[in-house]
Amino acid sequence: MGAVIALDALLDQRRVWKGQAGSAARSLQPTGHAALDAALPLGGWPDAALSEILLAAPGLGELSLLWPTLARLTRAGQRVVLVAPPYIPYAPAWQQAGIDLRWLQWVDSHGDALWAAEQCLRSGSCAAVLCWPPQADDRALRRLQVAAETGQSLAFAYRPAAQRINPSPAALRLLLEPGRLQVLKCRGGLPPAHPIPFACGA
Repeated sequence: MGAVIALDALLDQRRVWKGQAGSAARSLQPTGHAALDAALPLGGWPDAALSEILLAAPGLGELSLLWPTLARLTRAGQRVVLVAPPYIPYAPAWQQAGIDLRWLQWVDSHGDALWAAEQCLRSGSCAAVLCWPPQADDRALRRLQVAAETGQSLAFAYRPAAQRINPSPAALRLLLEPGRLQVLKCRGGLPPAHPIPFACGA
């Protein structure tokens, strides 16, 4: 009888996870790609978290993957920051994608891109921060994850596909290959078993 009372007390204090299906929170940040949203357990980008996008090669649609989200954020008057992109952003293409350039900022910080991205995320003044860190170990990525939580921002790190073998604290890891996206890791559930079709510019 004492064990039943003790268990009831733990349940009342919400110290035991009941494992109820469908109890996970839903993302408030849809990706803008219906197939990807349907494949992710939270239905979109993980809130206030780091998402890692691993690239088999540049130019596979890595920017168009985020453009629907960035367009929605900037149209709502929320700041988006690009930290050390590998190429100079072509403003007309971003504008054509629906992004309000008044809310888009570019930080050319190749010397310490991780530090710059972390500061932007921690500030709480950025809705999303995109970075292209040349070198980032587990500790550096964890700092970005914590900074995203602190500033309640979306963090996106573009990295080479070869990094998939290394552990990562990112809440979401996507592998972008020609014509498809593979979810390697996702918060809130198991990654889908099959890749998601994704065309450059989709």
